[in-house]
Amino acid sequence: MSKPKRHDADTHDLIRVHGARENNLKDVSVEIPKRRLTVFTGVSGSGKSSLVFATIAAESQRLINETYSAFLQGFMPSLGRPEVDHLEGLTTAIIVDQERMGANPRSTVGTATDANAMLRILFSRLGTPHIGSPNAYSFNVPSVKASGAITIEKGGKTKAEKATFNQLGGMCPRCEGMGRVQDFDLAALFDGALSLGEGAITIPGYSNDGWFGRIFSGSGYFDMDKPVGKFNKREMHDLLYREPTKIKVEGINLTYEGLIPKIEKSMLSKDVEAMQPHIRAFVERAVTFTSCPECEGTRLAPEARSSKIKGKNIADVCSMQISDLADWVRDLDEPSVAPLLAGLQHLLDSFADIGLGYLSLDRPAGTLSGGEAQRTKMIRHLGSSLTDVTYVFDEPTIGLHPHDIERMNDLLLRLRDKGNTVLVVEHKPEAIAIADHVVDLGPGAGTAGGTVCYEGDLAGLRASDTVTGRHLDDRAAIKETVRKPTGRLEIRGAAENNLQNVDVDVPLGVLTVVTGVAGSGKSSLIHGSVAGGDGVVSIDQGAIRGSRRSNPATYTGLLDPIRKAFAKANGVKPALFSANSEGACPTCKGAGVIYTDLGVMATVESTCEECEGKRFQAAVLEYTLGGRNIAEVLAMPVDEAERFFSAGDSRVPAAHKILDRLTDVGLGYITLGQPLTTLSGGERQRLKLAVHMGENGGTYVLDEPTTGLHLADVEQLLALLDRLVDSGKSVIVIEHHQAVMAHADWIIDLGPGAGHDGGRIVFEGTPADLVSSRATLTGEHLADYVGA
Repeated sequence: MSKPKRHDADTHDLIRVHGARENNLKDVSVEIPKRRLTVFTGVSGSGKSSLVFATIAAESQRLINETYSAFLQGFMPSLGRPEVDHLEGLTTAIIVDQERMGANPRSTVGTATDANAMLRILFSRLGTPHIGSPNAYSFNVPSVKASGAITIEKGGKTKAEKATFNQLGGMCPRCEGMGRVQDFDLAALFDGALSLGEGAITIPGYSNDGWFGRIFSGSGYFDMDKPVGKFNKREMHDLLYREPTKIKVEGINLTYEGLIPKIEKSMLSKDVEAMQPHIRAFVERAVTFTSCPECEGTRLAPEARSSKIKGKNIADVCSMQISDLADWVRDLDEPSVAPLLAGLQHLLDSFADIGLGYLSLDRPAGTLSGGEAQRTKMIRHLGSSLTDVTYVFDEPTIGLHPHDIERMNDLLLRLRDKGNTVLVVEHKPEAIAIADHVVDLGPGAGTAGGTVCYEGDLAGLRASDTVTGRHLDDRAAIKETVRKPTGRLEIRGAAENNLQNVDVDVPLGVLTVVTGVAGSGKSSLIHGSVAGGDGVVSIDQGAIRGSRRSNPATYTGLLDPIRKAFAKANGVKPALFSANSEGACPTCKGAGVIYTDLGVMATVESTCEECEGKRFQAAVLEYTLGGRNIAEVLAMPVDEAERFFSAGDSRVPAAHKILDRLTDVGLGYITLGQPLTTLSGGERQRLKLAVHMGENGGTYVLDEPTTGLHLADVEQLLALLDRLVDSGKSVIVIEHHQAVMAHADWIIDLGPGAGHDGGRIVFEGTPADLVSSRATLTGEHLADYVGA
């Protein structure tokens, strides 16, 4: 019997990429099987994200956007077509990346996942006493009252009647649904001994030379020569609290506003992490936040807190650990809201499935780590009925203990088995092990990468002679001898978040690794009790904020000594050698490219014809240092620049010192002028590490420094940590990577579980003792890792 002919529609089982040239990709062509799990590997900076995110996912999203009308496209972000010759077989791409969830202070885990919306409906149906619609339980909706005359038309006549309008919202009126109130330290806003004319105001950006000086003197509210400390009550109120008031200064209409409302609008409405360092330092100095005394930090009005189901109000259930809340919902037997309870139950169980059962719904979204944020975004896809979708994950194992990685692997396989294509950018061998297909990029990073070194199954990768293949089975050995501590840092009664009055001594002068399952309390212990102390340099996972004009040279402060050296060698001023200042090409204003906005169509980016992308005026490029102009220096990789600034006419010790640190953290391949926006997550964290290594701290706290690091790069990181300890520093690392644990002198293991099942010290000692005892989850996984 002849085999039935395969239907043409079933032949499209590959995603084909031809000639991809995005970022550092060198004409890459690959074929990726659909409805399979494909892992993309390669050293940090080899081009994985450029291929998966900037090419495949970006083109899929652009094509979907083009199906909407031009009117709707006008409201969407305009996406340019990736640099690629041809793409075929694409399906709808859903990106689950590591970007932190929006740090809007009103956003919580509950509001970000729709759990709060479901709970508000539940309380509006079952809560006693009944207080109103779901809005009455929302901390983002204020209560509104109004009264006045309304006009009614009846039988051709109009009649005025008095009416009142009352809409109950759940927002606490005192803190406006924020859960905390702020107090200002007036001593940080002004110097009471000086007058306004003498520059009493000490807020960043306020000076008498600009408009602020004119507004204060022209308002007529103050004597500009009277010391601020001697202002009477009315003058002080006008200075600090006056509502926006129209005034006329020198014939120009302006608005005068008190200092405190102005700070609230211009600074406090922003995420602290997004502020420039000097403004952040001012806010941390001038503003103290305390829990709102009226709502006790629940964000809710008294009415919302008075309505209860089984003795609990909506604030109580949102503060419960999600795994406990799931049990509470399971015990509710209310046929009238059965579909709602089933949906809420499934959502809460998904949190537990994905290893986030230890969170609570009232946890601010901005406080989630990169890994937690990524898994929270995954929740909405787990129960989805969509199939034949391409899911794109960026290192989903980040922030996960080896125990949790097994659960993450199961979730990825479940998505695949529903008939979806799963593309994963990953470094961990445990995650690469579940791949149906592997694409390895390299061989190096930056300009030395961007080619496909291997395509095929896992066995073939292991046998191949690629960097990933050679290092796939690398296992760090337990150190035979460990360093002796030079002192200890005592932590007593730590009770932040889920910590249960922890007492622990952190040894100094050695490499200490703090580990434990996700949510066990590692960050709470170290960031709450160690970071922020005298002589402590803390390097967290927060993203580097920078525009496309920012690059490693500007971020590290490297450009300043370079500009001064160029200026000195040529007898001109340093500002000429900045693409953001006097030396900028006038056509592209120092950007090197010109952006043409085409309305609803994609913005076109073209290299500036005047400066040919060099960003500087032609006259500036005639000035040289050691035979190179400023554009050529910015185009150098770090390794080459380190040699260039180390000797001869171009010797600049201050620049060489910074370049030395960049090489130390393994960033020798990035160019000095590469935009920060093109760096990968691992590269950005190492750039931060290089900057902080220059600070005079005795103790370094690193939060998962292996994030985004290839197996081959982890060796270099361990050597760097050793050098820091050997130079007399104390290094404390929060980490899950077994190679770092094995390399430690001392391990502090928290657990035994997450949330209220964690928060205790379950082991303190050397890695060898942890392996031999196998007393904890970490011990079991570490013993398997080192083959004990």
